[in-house]
Amino acid sequence: MTKETIGFIGLGDMGLCMARNLIGAEFDVIGFDLREERLELLEQAGGRRGLSPAEVGTDAEAVFIMVMTGQQAERVLFGQQGLVGSMKQGSTVLLTATIEPSEAEALGKRVQEARLQMIDSPVSGGQNGAESGTLAMMAAGPRSVWEANLPRMQAVGGNIFHVGEKVGMGQTVKASLQALIGSTFAAIFESLVLGAKAGIEGKVLYEVFSASGVSSPLFKNCAKLIMERQFKDTGSQIGTMYKDLGITMNLARQSGVPMFTTAAAQQLFQAGISSFPEEDNWCVTKVIEQIAGAQVKW
Repeated sequence: MTKETIGFIGLGDMGLCMARNLIGAEFDVIGFDLREERLELLEQAGGRRGLSPAEVGTDAEAVFIMVMTGQQAERVLFGQQGLVGSMKQGSTVLLTATIEPSEAEALGKRVQEARLQMIDSPVSGGQNGAESGTLAMMAAGPRSVWEANLPRMQAVGGNIFHVGEKVGMGQTVKASLQALIGSTFAAIFESLVLGAKAGIEGKVLYEVFSASGVSSPLFKNCAKLIMERQFKDTGSQIGTMYKDLGITMNLARQSGVPMFTTAAAQQLFQAGISSFPEEDNWCVTKVIEQIAGAQVKW
């Protein structure tokens, strides 16, 4: 039986893992990235390289886009050698990047005018979720299009939600989720430094917090990395969370919603990215440690 061809544009830490899972699910995957080394990794996993977004779109029934910003997504779709000019009518764009809801809505309208279909489906679960194929996907678009693309999304996601009929609603759900995740991270960082400064061993803090009502995989992973002083190459680069919190605060401003806790979390991440721009989310803890004169460790 002939394999279905799926395109994948944006082969970063998340995207490459997702592309590998599509290959593992017996799809023929053709990908594109600006970095030669990422294309080599795709080929090593059994995928094919495209020379441009347009080449990726020529044969693909659907194309995943996993870039960082709305501007990048627009270039991939409508720029020189963009997808829209080469994809067959009726094919689907699966936008799994996290961008502004308004950007996704605008792109969705232009994609539809080109007689293509689009699913707006940002993801959550980090690199671990991408590697294991268990990402949560908050997909928006006509239910019929969502259903037709479900097998493709199931190759990369474990919990796939249809969150609305309108493109952009997936990004809205993700922006709301990031408010909770960012604020939770900030509370974890502060609570661990408080305990350490007051003389409590990290092991005690970890064990008690893990046995309490606020225990979660997010807490356990975050606290473990902090205590082991792993602040780089853990799959959660601070630039991504900082960008996402900016999207959240923009949506809050547009919607007229006060976000006291999320605004404070965003400022902590601002301090973190200013001090440690190449590190991961947990590096924010070091900013608080420097102020408090304490260190969180086992």
